[in-house]
Amino acid sequence: MLLTRMVQLNQKKISSMNSFSNRIVNWYKKNGRHDLPWRKNISPYSIWISEIMLQQTQVKTVIPYFNKFIEKYPDLEALIQASEDEILAQWSGLGFYRRAKNIYKACRMINENFNNKLPTNINDLESLPGIGRSTAGAIMSIAFNEGHPILDANVKRVLGRYKKISFKTENEKQKKLWLISEKLTPNKRSFEYTQGIMDLGATHCSKSKPNCDVCPVSNDCYSAFEEVTNNISLKKAIQKPTVKLNFILPHTKNEILMHKKQAPEYWESLWIPIDGNEVKIKGTQRYSKIKVNHPLSHLNLDMKIKAFEIDKKYDLDSNLEYKWIKKSKVNEYAMPTPIKKVVSAL
Repeated sequence: MLLTRMVQLNQKKISSMNSFSNRIVNWYKKNGRHDLPWRKNISPYSIWISEIMLQQTQVKTVIPYFNKFIEKYPDLEALIQASEDEILAQWSGLGFYRRAKNIYKACRMINENFNNKLPTNINDLESLPGIGRSTAGAIMSIAFNEGHPILDANVKRVLGRYKKISFKTENEKQKKLWLISEKLTPNKRSFEYTQGIMDLGATHCSKSKPNCDVCPVSNDCYSAFEEVTNNISLKKAIQKPTVKLNFILPHTKNEILMHKKQAPEYWESLWIPIDGNEVKIKGTQRYSKIKVNHPLSHLNLDMKIKAFEIDKKYDLDSNLEYKWIKKSKVNEYAMPTPIKKVVSAL
């Protein structure tokens, strides 16, 4: 059966590099997601921000955050003036906050090394925090129309199925996919090709239900029309560890006491309640108990929060970086979504 399939493919003789990229380009022109906000008024800056936001996050989730971010910081000049806290505040709720911290670090490097301008060559782009080979390739291809290969999750799936590669290790798989991406990426019309292959993976060549009938490269795809085996149900679900947290949240009528978390295991540099073992409450102690369970990508947080209503604020006898934050200014601070919901309800 496999031999017959290979013979058929060879007979069609349409598996050349140019025919693959041309079909992707033509498909994108007719069927691509042209209405995505970062595909309007395209600039290197907007492509950079969108590509960072899209790392490990779905398009539908990113859109409102991208729009809000660009409204606040419409260009690189405005973003370079922002503090890390201000950037994190705009990122609040999007998750994977290290991406926002890398944007801040990249701004510092752009300011110091690149005369406040985003680099225009791939090596300099890759030198910036948070920008790897694939992200740099996307920026160069989309913003500067220079043909550079990319390999995000969607592109991996398209190319892996198209060539039906075999591999022994994840590292070997990566190397083979990069070689394929290099060979198939065109030097011309890279703008349309890059966005097209990403869109194809996100829409028709989906993880569980690929729609080969409407795929522009299914005629010579080695995996076309094959049933996708769902191995997820065959594997034991990996149990994420649970971290139990006991917070205290002193608050007056107008302000709340928070501290800026420094440890990197989760919520680094965000404003959260204080560990109940580290400080003592002063003043009148009327409190309510709040329980919150919040899943992260790598662990679950089981939180118990004691919200103390006190008469007046006080200084802490602590080395923590803490602050009394006005309740009316909560949205100006970077807080995890579940914490912000608790605070907003006080």
